[in-house]
Amino acid sequence: MVVQFLLGTFISVINIMIHALVTVAAIDIARSAGLKHTMRPRSHMMAVMVTIAVILMVAHTVEVLVWALAYALVGAAPEGSELLYFTFVNYTTLGYGDVTPVQGWRLTGPMTAMNGILMFGWSTAVLFEVLRKTLEHLSAIAAPGFNSGDHQELRADAGPGA
Repeated sequence: MVVQFLLGTFISVINIMIHALVTVAAIDIARSAGLKHTMRPRSHMMAVMVTIAVILMVAHTVEVLVWALAYALVGAAPEGSELLYFTFVNYTTLGYGDVTPVQGWRLTGPMTAMNGILMFGWSTAVLFEVLRKTLEHLSAIAAPGFNSGDHQELRADAGPGA
């Protein structure tokens, strides 16, 4: 069990580093794209959000591939299972139950799920922050259809201290 825990921790740390790098890049992209003046601010905002979402989805896919590689190296997936499917089921916490790790590596499934849910939560926070900052910028430049009320509504939806 200690080896499983150490492997899960090691792969989780690798994925956290991947997600940190992608987050920094995504925020830089959003910042540079979001600061542009535009004639179509709604389309511009949508393009920024879609771009960031796609970047984050690619990061999640890479993270799943890292887990799949680890599963393959230690033989955690049952023989005859589709490794990528098995890994996605664990990472996304889908948990069909039709495929479970081999007995000696059962802890890797929950550790993968824990890592996945953390990364999805992180991505949600990044998307929300990019939206908030983009709305703030569009309000500041008085883009057509955007006013300070849009930004205030978003802050109110975020809860206290936003």
